[in-house]
Amino acid sequence: MDNPLYEQIYNYIFQKINDGELKKGERVPSEKELAAHFNVSRITSKKALEMLSQYKLIERIQGKGSFVAEVLPDLQETKLQKQSESVEARLEDEVVRIVGVILPDFGDSFGADLIRGIEEQCAISGCVMMMKLTYDNREEEEAAIRAFVKLGVDGIVVFPGHGEHYNAEVLRLVLNGFPIVLVDRYLKGIAATAVYTDNRKAAFDLTNILLNQEGRHVGFLSTPADNTTTIEDRIQGFNDACMQRGFTPKPEHIMTNLYSSLPQSFQTIKVQYDIETVRHFVEINKDLNAYVVTEYNLALILREALLSLKKRIPEDYQIVCFDSPSQPFGDYLFTHVRQNERDTGRRAVEILQRVWNNETTELNNIVEHEIVQGNSTVSI
Repeated sequence: MDNPLYEQIYNYIFQKINDGELKKGERVPSEKELAAHFNVSRITSKKALEMLSQYKLIERIQGKGSFVAEVLPDLQETKLQKQSESVEARLEDEVVRIVGVILPDFGDSFGADLIRGIEEQCAISGCVMMMKLTYDNREEEEAAIRAFVKLGVDGIVVFPGHGEHYNAEVLRLVLNGFPIVLVDRYLKGIAATAVYTDNRKAAFDLTNILLNQEGRHVGFLSTPADNTTTIEDRIQGFNDACMQRGFTPKPEHIMTNLYSSLPQSFQTIKVQYDIETVRHFVEINKDLNAYVVTEYNLALILREALLSLKKRIPEDYQIVCFDSPSQPFGDYLFTHVRQNERDTGRRAVEILQRVWNNETTELNNIVEHEIVQGNSTVSI
């Protein structure tokens, strides 16, 4: 379990004194300076300085500041005493916080590492995690939020469902100042703190991988974009890359009526229906020879459709997509955007911690992505 922030600042100053970087009588950084350096509140930095004074490591002089004590105690004894007292105090006094986590669904290609990131940071912070899956059902999501609040959770992390542009329960919590963080996407018109990938930039980068190759004519495949900021931003990124090259994508080259990758929909009948839909789309758009696909499962469907038409990948058609199983083993590896799910999850819990500590937080928190070379394109 990580030490509280004020103890981290205490340890920082203690180490500088122990290493001789701060010598007897030298000025110690002020509350304001420490708060800025550690990006915490002055209440937190003040508590750290008070603790240093309590252990007679510094002297605080009103109107002048804090200085390393002229007569220091035995530093190793002080360190052992402090560690022993800290453990006892935390065992007796620390309040265990509960974090409610709400997701539509998860899988190997996306979601599993997000949960791991949330759980890891909860464990580090001494929090308990509770989780509920909604399977993209708006009513289930709102009911889960109400249930978690009724149970007395200290904060909520929500992965909004597909097609969701508004959630009355999220809005209510935001207006009431309840600690809540959205992950993967933001909701338009609701000033809720969110942690997510810059999907517009990521789609722009993916599309350029294909457009950088001479003779590539690119189409776009996704689930319905209606009110889903993730998909809307990816479409916009695709359009941006095309328009940068001096052309606007034809509407008939953008397909957004695939459903089998949605939660509880990756079933044989629905998958087969989407394969037939994509096969027809490929056959009537013979001028296209490359595709940007918004999800891994849809990329699998496109690959299956192309193989059924005796097409070769990447010789005849190239495919890029978002996400992929982290360890595909025998699975086909597409060239894809790898979103840093673990960091997204960790940062969501860190934001909750900052809210609990009455520290400032950013509304929009962008997590960096990377492009991973796979077998579905020529070298990038």
